[in-house]
Amino acid sequence: MLLKKLFKCLTLYYVNCLLPDMSSTAFIEPLPVIDFVAQLLNRDISVRPLSDSDRVKKKKALRGVKVEVTHRGNMRRKYRISGLTSQATRELSFPVDDRGVCKIVEGQRYSKRLNEKQITALLKVTCQRPQEREKDILQTVHHNAYHDDPYAQEFGIRIDERLASVEARVLPPPRLKYHDSGREKDVLPRVGQWNMMNKDFALEPVLPPVTARPDHVERALKARYQDAMSILKPQGQELDLLIVILPDNNGSLYGDLKRICETDLGLVGGRNTVLVDALTRRIPLVSDRPTIIFGADVTHPHPGEDSSPSIAAVVASQDWPEVTKYAGLVSAQAHRQELIQDLFKVWQDPQRGTVTGGMIKYGNFSFLSRGQLDRNPRGSYSTGMVSVRDNSIKVLLYELDAIRKACASLEPNYQPPVTFVVVQKRHHTRLFANNHNDHRTVDRSGNILPGTVVDSKICHPTEFDFYLCSHAGIQGTSRPAHYHVLWDENKFTADELQTLTNNLCYTYARCTRSVSIVPPAYYAHLAAFRARFYMEPDTSDSGSMATSRGPPGGARSSRVPGSVAVRPLPALKENVKRVMFYC
Repeated sequence: MLLKKLFKCLTLYYVNCLLPDMSSTAFIEPLPVIDFVAQLLNRDISVRPLSDSDRVKKKKALRGVKVEVTHRGNMRRKYRISGLTSQATRELSFPVDDRGVCKIVEGQRYSKRLNEKQITALLKVTCQRPQEREKDILQTVHHNAYHDDPYAQEFGIRIDERLASVEARVLPPPRLKYHDSGREKDVLPRVGQWNMMNKDFALEPVLPPVTARPDHVERALKARYQDAMSILKPQGQELDLLIVILPDNNGSLYGDLKRICETDLGLVGGRNTVLVDALTRRIPLVSDRPTIIFGADVTHPHPGEDSSPSIAAVVASQDWPEVTKYAGLVSAQAHRQELIQDLFKVWQDPQRGTVTGGMIKYGNFSFLSRGQLDRNPRGSYSTGMVSVRDNSIKVLLYELDAIRKACASLEPNYQPPVTFVVVQKRHHTRLFANNHNDHRTVDRSGNILPGTVVDSKICHPTEFDFYLCSHAGIQGTSRPAHYHVLWDENKFTADELQTLTNNLCYTYARCTRSVSIVPPAYYAHLAAFRARFYMEPDTSDSGSMATSRGPPGGARSSRVPGSVAVRPLPALKENVKRVMFYC
């Protein structure tokens, strides 16, 4: 089931603006629970017992859902499902009708992750081309007749029924560098995308052939890994990449694969492209002095999973001046805790006394270990930091202080200038071209061109922020990312930071397209999401607290004063931490 509704927000820019937009969400169909499970598993559940994977899937789907009992006549008492028994139904006995007596309560929003089929169906219904979306917004505003609204009149508010007109400019795409052995050594993207034909990767990865049986994932993977290492180790080589073809979109199997490969076996990787401007030292500020770019994000469990930890992730660039490879760390922390607790840590060690650590300190150490000292004229740590955070401005004071303390613990008087930027896409601002038929200002989907930036009128009148649409539209209406600079000791100009941000969006490792948010923030989100697969399969699916599979001291966790301690995630292999394991 799908519900679409109008979203309205009164926002203060240079003037007060109303942001009308359409929002959509999925609802759970009010079915008998038995029918719901049959639809979920896509089979008749009365024919044969449920497998372990079926029970896990059912548990994840039903946990937290409200049901009403139907066997008490008019007394429709409602309950919330907190869990499922591990006993088979044949072992349970109580008087009951042939059919189940629990029915899902109507009107419940589905807050869990949709599967591939559901996402496809949702996109078909909700995706609107820019011209259609603009038309619907204008029709809704006209229908609401705000000029006759008594509340608006009482407050002296007058709302124009036309869209606001803003000035924008389109930043040029950067030229991308490939390996010199290819027939084409570089490429200039067109409308936010490019083709990989006739190009070689910048650092060619090794792809040894492997096979694995999905019904014995862990044993098969480890056996194949040992077989490969028996050949590679005498040659002084490591197994860099495992290619596993899954039988279907099975989230549990995918999670098992990632957990085994990254916490037990270890992976390393290559790099697809670099910016030509990086090689020729033309990136604003970053090319002038050794600079680390950090990305950070926190992901939270689904609503209803009250005991699951939140997962924090930080990635740090390792290959100045190219800034295309990012080492990553993940950490479990208190439920729904938005501030990253492990940026800087202090603890007492029986042998070493007071010890400091944390994600920022590890990022700097990793930066040094990748040979950056050879390129750094100071022979020290980075002389500049840019931190990109996917969240609200409330994180600034706490996390900037943690960055300062982490730097001071590395070296006396080490205080590099820091630029702290928040990027958000959870907003309802949309940008439309003045003329949808002008092919010079729109892409093939009818969206504004990639690289379109707006930094006036709809932005803050005194602070440093801008909207950047760095990607080409595929379907629906493109949503620009909103970048808000909360702290800037590097003294970026608007042109410099906007150009740096747009150029970095072309270095995303997963695809040959520019992406909608700057890759460090994107990578941090992927790393935090990936870490949920590292929890034990049972606890991850039931939503209970994660348990540790990693060695003491190797895993990371956090605790907020007055809260229950969170058990750490399994420790990543050291060679995995240094590479982009989350891609």
